[in-house]
Amino acid sequence: MPDEKPKDVLRATDAEAIRLARTLLRSARHAALTVSEPGTGWPLASRVSVATDLVGRPLILVSTLSAHTSGLEGDERCSLLLGEPGKGDPLAHPRMTVKCRARRIDRDTADHAEIARRFLNRHPKAKLYAGFADFSHFRLEPEEASLNGGFGKAYHITRDELLSDAAVAAGLEAGEQRAVDHMNEDHLDAIALYARHFAGISEPLDWRMTGLDPDGVDLIAWDRVARVFFPQPLSSAADMRHALVAMAKEARALSD
Repeated sequence: MPDEKPKDVLRATDAEAIRLARTLLRSARHAALTVSEPGTGWPLASRVSVATDLVGRPLILVSTLSAHTSGLEGDERCSLLLGEPGKGDPLAHPRMTVKCRARRIDRDTADHAEIARRFLNRHPKAKLYAGFADFSHFRLEPEEASLNGGFGKAYHITRDELLSDAAVAAGLEAGEQRAVDHMNEDHLDAIALYARHFAGISEPLDWRMTGLDPDGVDLIAWDRVARVFFPQPLSSAADMRHALVAMAKEARALSD
């Protein structure tokens, strides 16, 4: 009897799978990081706080006293497991493993201030120790990802499918923090509407914005996070204000 070809368990990657992958990436505040243990090569897993840069590359802040930091320095290859279990069977909830290469971002480099800003917006309590000499930021450069959207929903996600438009992200960099501060100071009502009508979270929480990127905005309320996508990805940084205003108008109309 001829050998049968193994069944391909992967589904064709579609727009829904890409949206789920980007949601898991952008909404993660913590993840499991796996590195190779120095000296033994054994897989070593730990939990780290995570943010993303404007393009979507994961950012972490770790101490040189931690075993996973020496692991990253010895072998830049690492993986992040993203996705939180909810009610019921934890294996029924979406999760994603992202294969990355770690790059330490030294304090005297041009990228450091931008990466630290994005990370601390997401994790403001980290300001208590981010300046300690033994702490360093790493940017994790994704190579590819394995997405599991639940039973029977496995996908391969490429780097380009996972990340946002780099040119638009570069255009947003100069004005992103001003836009975030403006929204948090003057438009908390609009932010609450984004969470309710576009993220589907009805609880009356004190939402604040932590970041903007070419695909959408990130919101936080204490330990809750929400990812809100623009109706269409921004084609340029100049589209950001129009998108925010249009979404606020739409949400208010739905509320009325």
